[in-house]
Amino acid sequence: MLFVLLAAGAVAQNVEVTPVVPSTTTDSNIGGLQVAVIGENRAPLDRQAVVRAYDKATQNVVWQTTDRTAEATLDLGAGDYQIEVSAVGYLTSSLEVKIPDAHTLYRVHVAMKKDPSAIELSASSRQEMPAKARKEMSEGVAALKSGKLKQARKHLDAADELFPYNSDVKFLLGYTCFQQEDFKQAESYLADASTLDAHNVQALTLLGRLQIQRKDYAAAGKMLEQAIAVDPEYWTAHSLLAETYLKQQEYEKAREQAQLAIDKGKGAGDSARIVLGEALENLGRDQEALRAYKRFVQDSPSSPMVEQVRTMYNELAQRVSDPVTYSESPKAVSSSQVADALLATSAPGLSVKSWGPPSIDDVKPSVAAGVTCPSDQVIDGAGERIKQLVDDVGRFNAIEDLLHEDLDELDHPITRTVLKFNYVASISEPRPGFFDVGEFRDQRSGTDDFPDQIATRGLPALALIFHPDERDDFQMDCEGLGDWHGQATWLVRFQQRDNRPHRIQDYKIGGRSYPVSLKGRAWISADTFHLLHLESDLVRPMPEIQLLSEHMDVDYAPQLFQKKSVELWLPKSAEIYFDFRRHHYLRRHSFDHFMLFSVDSQEKRGEPRASKQDGPPVVSPESR
Repeated sequence: MLFVLLAAGAVAQNVEVTPVVPSTTTDSNIGGLQVAVIGENRAPLDRQAVVRAYDKATQNVVWQTTDRTAEATLDLGAGDYQIEVSAVGYLTSSLEVKIPDAHTLYRVHVAMKKDPSAIELSASSRQEMPAKARKEMSEGVAALKSGKLKQARKHLDAADELFPYNSDVKFLLGYTCFQQEDFKQAESYLADASTLDAHNVQALTLLGRLQIQRKDYAAAGKMLEQAIAVDPEYWTAHSLLAETYLKQQEYEKAREQAQLAIDKGKGAGDSARIVLGEALENLGRDQEALRAYKRFVQDSPSSPMVEQVRTMYNELAQRVSDPVTYSESPKAVSSSQVADALLATSAPGLSVKSWGPPSIDDVKPSVAAGVTCPSDQVIDGAGERIKQLVDDVGRFNAIEDLLHEDLDELDHPITRTVLKFNYVASISEPRPGFFDVGEFRDQRSGTDDFPDQIATRGLPALALIFHPDERDDFQMDCEGLGDWHGQATWLVRFQQRDNRPHRIQDYKIGGRSYPVSLKGRAWISADTFHLLHLESDLVRPMPEIQLLSEHMDVDYAPQLFQKKSVELWLPKSAEIYFDFRRHHYLRRHSFDHFMLFSVDSQEKRGEPRASKQDGPPVVSPESR
């Protein structure tokens, strides 16, 4: 196992609503209920929430908004209450509370869960923009999160005026106008957003929703098909496209898209079961339709669509059991009514966007038209260069700078750690297919020595993907001739084969290894076949270790070692973005002042000493 991320073994616990207990207040005149609202990260909710208390005896309703500390205090007398907490982009949470004493202040924590069907949102942008415009954009997002649409519109208008060519700002303005029911202006902004960035899947999807509302189903279908082409995993676009096909009476297509929405939504797309049932019913597959309706009612008992779906289920069940009687009575709920109701109850909400750089499949670099890639020559050439690296490098020493940041939902650092130390790495291949990659940094050898108890080891090993003894573990495809910072390069996409050993990267947690399936893209020099740049992503999330995403960028640069008369391309910098244990981490490594060692090295340099207690943290492959 070569490139390794090591993490301490503690696992975050699920947040549960705590029992209502008397507070420590000594003021007998203060009574009622203090509600503290927390998010999925167990921190105070980052937006304003509305807290409602329903008195079961009097049927009176008292409500209050949370303050800056995400708390609200309700003046309630003794009695039984149903507490309901709602916030933009979150599922409404409710709980039963009994207040025994009107003169005591009680406190309860309410944990909120993000709405999986909500629109994804971020104040960050891949495009460079002026600082003032970015600040206005961030303030607009903060206002949107608290449902302050007028305030959000003001800040986003200012950002758009300062920098009118940003797709993300246009999308946010389109979303704001949609929420204000200014659909004409919303459509204009969303059209601009999709023109400025043809990969803005949320703008394309929301534009498709607007066209459905306008009953222009042909245009909606084209827009949503474009959204799916950009991101085939975006279940919301599949769900809306299913509704569009249902309106156009293309039932097989509707069935197919509804099933995709369910599969890709992983529980978030349960509403698509209604369209699935409708499509199956119109295809004459009644028993399957009944199962789809029944599954929706079971999985979504609190949905406002439940009663309508129960009616649909009962009508279909009656028709199946007694088709003669059923044919003489009118149908209570039509297909069109259900689709309209489903669209009305699935208005876009708000949540946090997938963060960090786009994945290698989200943005595909342009390649020269009409140029055929000599795939075998490129892959073989890159392999020879990596083989030369292993054969010649022995060991190398460098100065390493490490930056580690724990980021909030707006990509602002909550904590920042900067380290500098001597770094030594070695790469060898004792026998074909068996690689030994080791490294150590000063006296830092355990996870406790690294920020957030996460140690990154073995970065030079990533290039071994192209080594002749490793590359058969990956599917490789040459995509064409592009460039990297003005230098002509061949673009090669790679992906781990499921039926081959996973030997490049793993996470080690609590003494157990979790191999990682990688996919990525490499920029390989068109004339020398040196590896210039490499990007990688997870093939799939790893929920068993709470790793939802990881994106890595590595730049390589030539290092000339005069005494050995050799030039080697080694990692110059690396950035790792990973969503791990409900945290967004950015880790940046940079290397300088390289020195080369080999078995018979004549170049000597003071090496960092390893801890005598732990020994050097060498990462080596298991026998295979």
